[in-house]
Amino acid sequence: MLSVTLLCITGILRVPGGIRRKNVIDNIPYDRPVPGHRRAERRLAARVRTVAEAYALLAPSLAGFLLFLVAPIFGVAALSLFDWNLMGAPSFVGLDNYRELAADPEVWRAVLNTIYYVVLNIPAQTVLALLLALALNRRMRGGKALRVVFVLPWMAMPVALGIIWSWVFDPRYGVVNQVLGMVGIDGPNWLTDPAWAMPVIASVNVWQYTGYTMLILLAGLQAIPHTLYEAAAIDGTTPVQRFFTITLPLLRPSLFFVLVTNTIGSFQIFDTVFVMTQGGPGGATDVLNFHIYQQGFQLFRSGYASALAMVLFALILLVTAAQFLYFRKRTVYDFS
Repeated sequence: MLSVTLLCITGILRVPGGIRRKNVIDNIPYDRPVPGHRRAERRLAARVRTVAEAYALLAPSLAGFLLFLVAPIFGVAALSLFDWNLMGAPSFVGLDNYRELAADPEVWRAVLNTIYYVVLNIPAQTVLALLLALALNRRMRGGKALRVVFVLPWMAMPVALGIIWSWVFDPRYGVVNQVLGMVGIDGPNWLTDPAWAMPVIASVNVWQYTGYTMLILLAGLQAIPHTLYEAAAIDGTTPVQRFFTITLPLLRPSLFFVLVTNTIGSFQIFDTVFVMTQGGPGGATDVLNFHIYQQGFQLFRSGYASALAMVLFALILLVTAAQFLYFRKRTVYDFS
């Protein structure tokens, strides 16, 4: 009897005969839902439906990401523990490939060449793109046409551009040495001189990808509210002061994006080196990606090439993590 009474009081058990009792705790009829309960259920159902739709839309991209990016990384990591020439059965060697590459001077030369290329490419490309973005951010006649002109090299095939630039830098018939000869300067052998080969490779890629970087930075500049510049001008600041106190801090999200993506792309440089120098002269342009190609597709050392690929992956991951740590607390995303 006590249990039945408690169930009736709390509204769990309906009293026979249709008698309606009030809940003694909140004075709400036990046979009615709590106010707002249905609204909460509808909101929860709508939220679940929205999340389900979002995951359904993301599913193809997520599947592609897992299948074509994550899975190959694990596959390469596993293959780096084997010795395989693509003909016979692979044999497990453990960490021998990593011990060999750690003692290989050509690998260290390729690592240093890759870092040298990144140091040449990223600062020059970023500074030039920022200057172009600042110029095109002003209202000027023909500005839209200039944007298209600067972006065109980025849309071209790197292999085709490499062939064209090989002709341009040809020591005897190239345009560069022809122009230098007109002013009495004897141009060097650009692609066969170890001192000039890597700067030439970097300059070609700066020319090709500066337009893309410029577009990203230009979009970032146009997102900065003009009221900030107007207020700073009223306070009597100079254009240089406005650049360092307003433009540069608020442009950091765009700078962060282009620095991360361009750095990753620079570490993976291959096509220009393959077409223009083949890693020469004397290994001066033998970057990591080209060294991986040589080991994997010319010497058929798939396990060793996979170990080199994991070293490149770790190097990119380390540099990207350092960039994230640097920009995390220095980047403003809310301009309001």
